[in-house]
Amino acid sequence: MTALLEVRGLCKSFGGVRAVDGVGFALHAGEMLALIGPNGAGKSTTFDMVGGQLRADSGSVRLGGVELVGRRPRDIWRLGVGRTFQIAETFASLTVAQNVQMALLSHAGRVFSMWRRAADFQRGQALDLLDQVGMRAQADRPCGALAYGDVKRVELAVAMAHAPRLLLMDEPTAGMAPQERGGLMALTRRLVVERGMAVLFTEHSMDVVFAHADRIIVLARGQLIAEGPPQAVRDDPRVQAVYFGSGRTFERKEPA
Repeated sequence: MTALLEVRGLCKSFGGVRAVDGVGFALHAGEMLALIGPNGAGKSTTFDMVGGQLRADSGSVRLGGVELVGRRPRDIWRLGVGRTFQIAETFASLTVAQNVQMALLSHAGRVFSMWRRAADFQRGQALDLLDQVGMRAQADRPCGALAYGDVKRVELAVAMAHAPRLLLMDEPTAGMAPQERGGLMALTRRLVVERGMAVLFTEHSMDVVFAHADRIIVLARGQLIAEGPPQAVRDDPRVQAVYFGSGRTFERKEPA
């Protein structure tokens, strides 16, 4: 089966420091892949090179056979790559529905078009997207009045407005309560199954990673040291050494 995303030999240096050194992995449609590692491992640099926020010094990032290295983030977005951020990015003064409508306007290439009132543009589709993330009932509330967990759901609806083939999620559960974390990731899983898209996510919460990822890749000092299903990664001595340095094992935690 051909992978949707193929990363090969990815390298990035900052001055004399090699932040990412020959990282490669593949991601298939319908799969959730977690990218983890201790602080300074190179995971954020790798993540940003996939999304185009950083340009790789060498290596390849292919989405459906199309090379992404060297393309601007907006061009990569147009090719079907969505993104959510560690700190949710929405327009606080706009309503929940208007935030999603803005994304739909951008997807249609009509952000600067004045031929039609933006408030009326594809409201039905915006409401459908909000229904998918459990936020339709709050469609007319300002985003600034929402609880943070609900803002994260709105951000996910905004990302879905572009119908991405690949969704990049940077610390998706940061700042959320345990029950909210489990709910958001379960929602993401449902969207992955329903839409047949792929998700690459970074995450510091190990309970989230091991409960929701299909596979995990682990970086340390810019290099990939382990890759596989959660149980295999949990038991990998190299991963245990990197995280704990003492042979301790990850605690098993049930999804919140």
